[in-house]
Amino acid sequence: MLNHSYWNSKEPNGIEPAEKPHEECGVFGLYGDDVMPPAYAAYNGLLALQHRGQESCGIAVNDRGVVSYHKDMGLVSEVFHPKDLDKLSGQMCVSHVRYSTAGDSVPENAQPLVMRYIKGTLAIAHNGNLTNAHEIRRELEHRGAIFQTTIDSEVIAYIIARERMHSGSIEEAVRRTMPQIQGAYSLLVMSPQKLIAARDPNGFRPLCMGRLGKGYVFASETCALDACGAEFVRDVEPGEIVVVDPSGVKSIRDHCTGRISPCIFEYIYFARTDSVIDGVSVYEARKEAGRLLARQHPVEADLVIGVPESGIDAAIGYSEESGIPYEKGIVKNNYIGRTFIKPTQQERRNSVRIKLNPLVTAVKGKRIVMLDDSIVRGTTCDRIVSMLREAGAKEVHLRISSPPFTWPCYYGTDIPSKNELIACKMSVEEIGKLSGADSIGFLELDSLCQMIGKQEKCFCDACFTGNYPAPVPKHIMEGKPEQRCTPVHR
Repeated sequence: MLNHSYWNSKEPNGIEPAEKPHEECGVFGLYGDDVMPPAYAAYNGLLALQHRGQESCGIAVNDRGVVSYHKDMGLVSEVFHPKDLDKLSGQMCVSHVRYSTAGDSVPENAQPLVMRYIKGTLAIAHNGNLTNAHEIRRELEHRGAIFQTTIDSEVIAYIIARERMHSGSIEEAVRRTMPQIQGAYSLLVMSPQKLIAARDPNGFRPLCMGRLGKGYVFASETCALDACGAEFVRDVEPGEIVVVDPSGVKSIRDHCTGRISPCIFEYIYFARTDSVIDGVSVYEARKEAGRLLARQHPVEADLVIGVPESGIDAAIGYSEESGIPYEKGIVKNNYIGRTFIKPTQQERRNSVRIKLNPLVTAVKGKRIVMLDDSIVRGTTCDRIVSMLREAGAKEVHLRISSPPFTWPCYYGTDIPSKNELIACKMSVEEIGKLSGADSIGFLELDSLCQMIGKQEKCFCDACFTGNYPAPVPKHIMEGKPEQRCTPVHR
């Protein structure tokens, strides 16, 4: 029997756990100032990456070896004002937006991290999550290291600084650091004279490169290049280190193995719809997911709608394939954050109406197919279905553009333990009943390749399969049952 008190649980202070998974961070860096001051370019880039993190943000600028920075808790538009950007003058920068999946949500964990050591100053911005950060941190602490934050990005900074003491260059220090860290990292490192971009050998998190005048730009997504007027050049390859300095651009591919596994959920939900990741359009991938769902789970209906934002693209694809008209059926309030305080149970039940509201004239009396990107905890799908019924929908058929989540993620996504995954507690049919939908259908696992237009698997789908492509924490390797999940098929 389902424990309804569990699924209606909340975090301290009345803040409910987010139903959607969240990605940890976004990074942006620029070398060169002939077109736009780096701080202003970073500001525009971070605005475009705001969807990747809304807890804190920061910009660090290098002015001929002198690094200044500004960072704080809050949205990019709240943290930075013209007077702040005007103070950040220089020739290159690294910047960051953060959502915490590892480390507390506190001001000292905001990035970029700026570290002063015997070789000068390093500024680091990191997207991802190290799976061996705890072991490395403990080793460093036993050797006398004092940490100022609780994030694994500081672990990376310490190792780079340590390796720099025995290396002829900062890029050599980064090259020597990469075999020591495991998991996901798209990394920007700014030294007194160089800007370095590095991506883990699996390529879990995206990282691309562009040109802005005579300068070079690195960003988590191509939409950030567009925002600052940069021209896309290419993606940073998994395992690659790209170095930009006064002599030009250099690539180090010592750690490029060819065994890549970027996160499939970037295409399903994380990335902005106008981005292109590793040569694949996010918009087209989401539309294809909708087309696949229309073939796998057809239904007679009058209207197809999408849950904003990522559900809309899949809904368009479902409509195109099925011939059922698409129309906007739900309006999203874009000014509500990821979590907000709901002190009473009734307010928690009604909270979905603060973020989402149906268009009564569109859905009333209609048989609706509603597309959403995922169901994680199962805490909101029933509310959205109920909301549509209250608006007069005759039928509501739920279609999900991803397979059921059955495993936690350790590479920088806050997909939780199996105790919080509804697909580990209930069958698909039971999830459908809980949601109150007339029918439910998830995207089939073996169609993920087709979704992104690939002939064979070349991505990480561990959250759906438990097949982790890189080392995971020891308690998983030892098979502790509290982290294992067997999908329910009854």
